[in-house]
Amino acid sequence: MDKVLITTLFLYLAAEVPALDNGLALTPPMGWMHWQRFRCLTDCVAYPDECISEKLFRTMADHLVSDGYLEAGYEYVIIDDCWASKKRDNNSRLQPDPDRFPNGIKALADYVHDKGLKFGIYGDYGTKTCAGYPGSIDHLELDAQTFADWGS
Repeated sequence: MDKVLITTLFLYLAAEVPALDNGLALTPPMGWMHWQRFRCLTDCVAYPDECISEKLFRTMADHLVSDGYLEAGYEYVIIDDCWASKKRDNNSRLQPDPDRFPNGIKALADYVHDKGLKFGIYGDYGTKTCAGYPGSIDHLELDAQTFADWGS
């Protein structure tokens, strides 16, 4: 068979793939996550508008709504790595960096939800995240409950 025939056959068969017609996943999950642009930028003195902080996530949530992204289907605001304090609190709970997230994650999640958006947060199964923040390996249930308590 020549390449044109194989390509035509493939395209025909691909067009005939059955799928559930239940209204779910009409688009892929869409939203905004900081990692690709902001990585682990935590110096809020040198980069006050670009550091991983409560201010950055509030600003991006505002843009998703005011610039029409929510209406187009972008409904998630997700915090990736570098949001946490380097140490857990006295009850072994994860805690946000107090300088960069002065109102805490729950207040940020509430802000995002009040905009009609969904909120997610990164945790790592290991002892530390890729950037060296506390991981969840010995605290899985506690961390899951902490995230739930925060509304993430």
